[in-house]
Amino acid sequence: MENSSATTKLDKRWRSKPLQNSRPSLVLALFSCLAWLYVAGRLWQDAENRILLANLLRMHSAQRPRILTVEDKLAALGCKDLERKIVDVEMELTLAKSQGYLRNKLSLGGSSSQKFLAVIGVYTGFGSRLKRNQFRGSWMPRGDALKKLEERGVVIRFVIGRSANRGDSLDRNVDDENRLTKDFLILEDHEEAQEELPKKAKFFFSTAVQKWDAEFFVKIDDNLNLDLEALIDFLKHRHGQDSAYIGCMKSGDVITEEGRQWYEPEWWKFGDEKSYFRHAGGSLIILSKNLAQHININSASLKTYAHDDISVGSWMIGLQATYIDDNRLCCLGIKQDKLCSLA
Repeated sequence: MENSSATTKLDKRWRSKPLQNSRPSLVLALFSCLAWLYVAGRLWQDAENRILLANLLRMHSAQRPRILTVEDKLAALGCKDLERKIVDVEMELTLAKSQGYLRNKLSLGGSSSQKFLAVIGVYTGFGSRLKRNQFRGSWMPRGDALKKLEERGVVIRFVIGRSANRGDSLDRNVDDENRLTKDFLILEDHEEAQEELPKKAKFFFSTAVQKWDAEFFVKIDDNLNLDLEALIDFLKHRHGQDSAYIGCMKSGDVITEEGRQWYEPEWWKFGDEKSYFRHAGGSLIILSKNLAQHININSASLKTYAHDDISVGSWMIGLQATYIDDNRLCCLGIKQDKLCSLA
């Protein structure tokens, strides 16, 4: 009896094992089916590509040597058509931009339909609020006087980028100040930093020429006092002059020693004499509308150097720009009739 009972228990144990193992087996079987379907799909896709390439090879069977170039393979797989479409779209975008169809719709103040004599951008930084207030109390109009100046055809804005930590207290302080004064041009895509000044020139001219229809675009540093009425008269006498690149023209030695002031990391590009080409000094640079448009259209491919005035000068090389050297724009000079001076 005992043997019979033991045999019965053993039979039950063996019969219960397949039931316990059935669920994992079903899961494994399901995963096996999914893996098989994935591999089969990939093999089917690869087979289609092989058929395309084989057909292409038969089409070129009369040519020697019988090889497929990379261009042939890309064309067969449709990549060349996609590449061609991308190039066409880029060309259409550049053409539209050059014809003025891509106007910046940011609400930066001013009227895009009005024609202006000049847009004056005063470079500023996050720590320069006291200096801005000093300018507002001296040569730069504010409030209603700023609006009346715009009615005369002249726009003045403090030009600043954004903080590296977007939305921090630096950005918020500038936004709060601008809500009160409404005299900022904020370059949303530019990071405000000393080493980024050459790029700031690209962003300023590009943004300003998209927003305002003006004859001239003027960049000045925030360490200058400006004789505003004299500058307006100066620009009025240049009315209708295209391709004008105006400033205090200079050249100068390229600094090759790292650590010295005005060091140029790419000094080797300026030849054996290590001298800069002729360019307008960075304190005050004036460009006519078509030159500012050139910067806007080609901004993605324009090279910047260590200094903003050198960078702008390099963009003018190769263009039919008219270089206008005027001593009155040499703000550090001693002439009595100069249009600017150190603040």
